[in-house]
Amino acid sequence: MSARFVLRHAKESAGTTPLPNLCIGTWAWGDSRTWNNASSKAREELNGAWACMQKTGLSFLDTAEAYGGGESERIIRSLRDSSPEDFKAKLVIASKFIPVPWPPVRAFMPRGMVKYCKLSLERLGMEQMDLYQIHGPVHFFNSIDSMAEGLAQCVELGLTKSVGVSNYSLEEMITMDEALKKRGLRLASNQVEFSLLRTLPEKSGLLAECKKRDILLMAYSPLAMGRLSGKYSAENPPPSGRRFSNYPMTQITPLLEAMRKVAEAHNVKPSAVALKWVIQKGAIPLGGVKNAAQAEENASSADDGWTISDQEMAELEKHTIVGTTSMMWQHG
Repeated sequence: MSARFVLRHAKESAGTTPLPNLCIGTWAWGDSRTWNNASSKAREELNGAWACMQKTGLSFLDTAEAYGGGESERIIRSLRDSSPEDFKAKLVIASKFIPVPWPPVRAFMPRGMVKYCKLSLERLGMEQMDLYQIHGPVHFFNSIDSMAEGLAQCVELGLTKSVGVSNYSLEEMITMDEALKKRGLRLASNQVEFSLLRTLPEKSGLLAECKKRDILLMAYSPLAMGRLSGKYSAENPPPSGRRFSNYPMTQITPLLEAMRKVAEAHNVKPSAVALKWVIQKGAIPLGGVKNAAQAEENASSADDGWTISDQEMAELEKHTIVGTTSMMWQHG
């Protein structure tokens, strides 16, 4: 697996970290609200997923303090602690700060962000993480510049190597990048929803601006919360509550049929096609896994041994949806 993606360290002198073609999203790990994945059986199945990740080199993980109320971070610690030293050394771990003013200490920059970064590290069992991100553009009483100071302090204290944002618009991302540059630092990433059912980051120019500034675009929900996994159909829709790209399955049936044709041509699952599309666009997809089978499917998308042809890309894009933003959360 070649390193087409790298994570820029906040300090230019510190260089970059090479990444696999796919990041493992861990929103579902220990979560009971959206994914119903907090049982002892669910936890046991993650052992199989982790073993597959070791075997296939999927060493980049994204979590957040909000996932499972911190349980996702604690699970990562448990799995990491039980890993061979060689895989442990390869792991690249990212987490996120929720920028809400409760408890009130969260709103006081930079100490609020520093405090919660340290708490994430404690749950992860680490002294330093690889990437610390602001989970959303809802700063309430703070400017982007003051949020940049929070990220900068996390870097200066050695709590994180790289800093990023999530759900930021093109303009907000540029403002953050410039605010960090004033402090001698650089922005590593912007994590937004990007998939065949939400091409807005490309259509809006956000993806192009990321490439221009060497900012990694991390694509969350690249399978549209399961809608593009091949598991669901108009006759068997996904469970309720999966709010991102929440289109009726009847509306996206032509896209699913196009994906199946591409998948059959390359002897892969439809989910691998959806993830590969994101990779070939120049963004790194966050593929969620709950078990070994899903980890294997993700690994097949990250394999450089196959690509979607230009003709196949064009056929898929006949059926894409641009998507929308939201006032509070999804600006990017």
